[in-house]
Amino acid sequence: MKSFNIIICWLIFLCISCKPKASKKNDLPDPYQAGWKGEKVCEILEDNDKLRVLKCSFPPGVGHEKHYHNPHFGYALVGGTFKLEEATSAREVSFPTGYSWSKEEVSVHQVLNTGETTSVFLIIEYK
Repeated sequence: MKSFNIIICWLIFLCISCKPKASKKNDLPDPYQAGWKGEKVCEILEDNDKLRVLKCSFPPGVGHEKHYHNPHFGYALVGGTFKLEEATSAREVSFPTGYSWSKEEVSVHQVLNTGETTSVFLIIEYK
């Protein structure tokens, strides 16, 4: 657990030090507001004037309704397989545990966990 906390602190530091400008898609919910069939899939771990950290959990068969992301950094605490639907495409994607990504622009998508295990992600959003 100590090494996990060190990784989280490092990721937060990294995100604070490279803050892109954020913008919003006001017609869609953000990742915290969006859920699945009326239920939340994300919880707020940290929210301050520089960033917001979300932990999002997706059991098998659970997704995340269409939503937007401001510029953010993501990290798969527990990977999995998802159907990912974006504006122009839908595809099956697999995220291994420990996988990370970064987006410097606003993005919009919806996902569905098509795998057999619960997947968990950290989303670190710049403000």
